[in-house]
Amino acid sequence: MTQSNSNISHDLAGRIAVVTGASSGIGAATARTLAASGARVAVLARRTDRIEVLAKEIDGIAVPADVTDPASLARAADTIRAELGRPDLVVANAGVMLGAPFATAEPVEWSAMVDTNVGGLLNTGKAFVDDLIAAAADGGPADLVHVGSVASHEVFPGYAVYSATKAGVAALTRGLRRELGPRGVRVRAIEPGVTESELGDTMLDVEGRETLAQIRREIGPIPASDIAEAIAWSAAAPARVNVAQLIVLPTAQG
Repeated sequence: MTQSNSNISHDLAGRIAVVTGASSGIGAATARTLAASGARVAVLARRTDRIEVLAKEIDGIAVPADVTDPASLARAADTIRAELGRPDLVVANAGVMLGAPFATAEPVEWSAMVDTNVGGLLNTGKAFVDDLIAAAADGGPADLVHVGSVASHEVFPGYAVYSATKAGVAALTRGLRRELGPRGVRVRAIEPGVTESELGDTMLDVEGRETLAQIRREIGPIPASDIAEAIAWSAAAPARVNVAQLIVLPTAQG
């Protein structure tokens, strides 16, 4: 039986879910919560060893994939359809946060953020949009969930490029909502504040890593399971309802 830290019940029985960036943090927590709520879940990430352990835990399937590679996602989508069926709940969660002052930042980190945070969402949506449209045509619900960030609204020193990518996520969400909403597909942005995760652990800027750690100590990050609860709750709403945008912050962050 799937175990979850969730204290809230969401009825997702019969749903087939896809979660990218599922090897840790919000992605792994979301996979657990969706599975505990009744969904059959495919977990996608590059770190195969981690998603294989998670898939066994939640009785789902592990599908190695790189969201920056459209062909990789197309293969993953084929595997999911063959093993689970047509997905109707896609959580595009994969992302990276690499902060540094603009003047001293390494452009390779900018490219990584643009390719993953924006390009990865585009590739994920493209790989599964036909499935979602078909699910909606059959009476729905059908959900495309973009995991963005409060950084799309608040710009922090050293995070100008990261904030720009997350602002792009917010704009993409609004645009796809206008395009796919009339076809019955609910497109939404879940925008976390300071959350327990591995985001930022690999940034090259040493001072930036120290500053991020200090911010987390001062504010107190919420657990990734809190974001997962928000995703599951919004997906469990009646098909006629779209929780279009949801900002989830630690109370201390304001």
